Amino acid sequence: MIRRKDLYTALADSAFRFPDKIALVEAGTGKKVSYHELLMQVDRAADMFFEHGIRKGDRVAVAHRNSINTVVANFGLYKLGAVCIPMNFMVTKPEEIEYILNNAGAKAVVTQAEFIRHYVKCLPQLPTVKYIFTTDEIPSSAAECPIVQKFWEEIEKSTFHDETASAQAGLEDLAFILYTSGTTGLPKGAMLTHGNLASNVISCAQIFKINDNDCFLCLLPMFHSFAWTACVVIPLYLNLKVVIVANVMPASKWLGAMGTEKVTLILAVPQIYAVLSKEAKGLKRLYLRFWPFKNVRFGVSGAAPLTQEIKDRFEEKIGVPILEGYGLTETSPVVSVNTEELQKIKSVGPAIPAVSTLVLDDDGKEVPRNAEGELCVKGPNVFRGYWGNEKATHDAFTEDGWFKTGYIVTVDDDGFIFIKDRKKDMIIIKGLKVFSAQVEAVICEHPAVEECAVIGVPDGRGGEFVKVYVVKKEGAELSDGEFRKFLKTHLDNYKRPRDFEFVESLPKNALRKVLKRELRKDAVAKLAARGASANAEDSLA
Repeated sequence: MIRRKDLYTALADSAFRFPDKIALVEAGTGKKVSYHELLMQVDRAADMFFEHGIRKGDRVAVAHRNSINTVVANFGLYKLGAVCIPMNFMVTKPEEIEYILNNAGAKAVVTQAEFIRHYVKCLPQLPTVKYIFTTDEIPSSAAECPIVQKFWEEIEKSTFHDETASAQAGLEDLAFILYTSGTTGLPKGAMLTHGNLASNVISCAQIFKINDNDCFLCLLPMFHSFAWTACVVIPLYLNLKVVIVANVMPASKWLGAMGTEKVTLILAVPQIYAVLSKEAKGLKRLYLRFWPFKNVRFGVSGAAPLTQEIKDRFEEKIGVPILEGYGLTETSPVVSVNTEELQKIKSVGPAIPAVSTLVLDDDGKEVPRNAEGELCVKGPNVFRGYWGNEKATHDAFTEDGWFKTGYIVTVDDDGFIFIKDRKKDMIIIKGLKVFSAQVEAVICEHPAVEECAVIGVPDGRGGEFVKVYVVKKEGAELSDGEFRKFLKTHLDNYKRPRDFEFVESLPKNALRKVLKRELRKDAVAKLAARGASANAEDSLA
């Protein structure tokens, strides 16, 4: 029986029981740490944070690629009862960085040399930030900044404090605040407690039948709730090994590590499964089947819809089943998942243990089985609300406490969930949420733009790309090159439209609401025609 406990205590228990067992392996560097070594590093990090004024309830941002350092920093904060703010390191625009750090009241930032300039640049607008720690060298761009310090040098200088002798956090204390793009343009900080994450660990361990020989691959970025909970917290909670991947490319490094470290569970987004199955030809197919994936029991797919084509192709070529699941940041994240024994085509599975589901119509009334409505969930994994945003918190729940997911689904007689649409105007880019309203607000700031509509278009690999339809102001001039430059300057790469089109007007209903479904149909048709044309040219050639 797995007991619910705060995350630091879970790690400490694992280290006490299996001190010499390998906890973390970096696929790129080959660096390894045992549970005992990891716990010692975490304890030292907690002492260092304490010496720099970090206390229970304080917020600290971590903007870092996947690494042992990321885990050490996060768990060091957990021990103090401090709150981690996982930052998407792909966010580089000052206005978004400033909003998140100021909204959270962050006292410090833990990052690395390649990202530090983005935070130093914002410092004049960050009154609460007292320290920026870098886990590697201090680059020349930050050399003159007095609050920038080397993470490991400060740890070496730190001393033990009685106040850090044991875990300061309880199950109801916040573990992290994870900011997601907001429907109105401003990110919202989802508050997740130690108890939220612990409950998801226990449910997933049960549903996946995790055993003592399992080894996890952490391929997705740790700032993503799916990666952090499923690929880091679960194995460390259960004294298992994690193979950490900092960069997806080149794939050869982590594919080789999968075989060497005998990875048994892989959690990824559909695009990764699509690429792997596409590359599985000839000798490469034999290599993938009999080396990296030889010990893998199954893969789990989440964060974006998994097409049946990708699933079938991967399973046929690689020989490993893929189980599709569903979750959100606000649910720690897993809500439902198929299992090896119980799965249905095009379903994201039934709800995991301890999670209850309800499907409501637009009037808030429960619909019968197999009828469409908004999925609502309840359980110990559901978040506390949005940091400093009472209205968003209130709007996220029904009057009787069900969390409204924003997804339109049907639930069949066996409890399997089938996702039909998104109620929220949201696009999924490689597992990352992009809200159309946020991108539209930026584009409409251009003086030549009258209005625009941003949509997600299927990319043919189980994901989407961003497209925008733009109406120019009467008499305004706006070239393709100028518009591309504007997008590059004002939007982070993953939010940037890959395709755009200047149009005379946008299709609207009687209430003047833009008919985005019509635009999606148009975009898909043009994409299909473009593909057919390309195929014809290839055949002529």
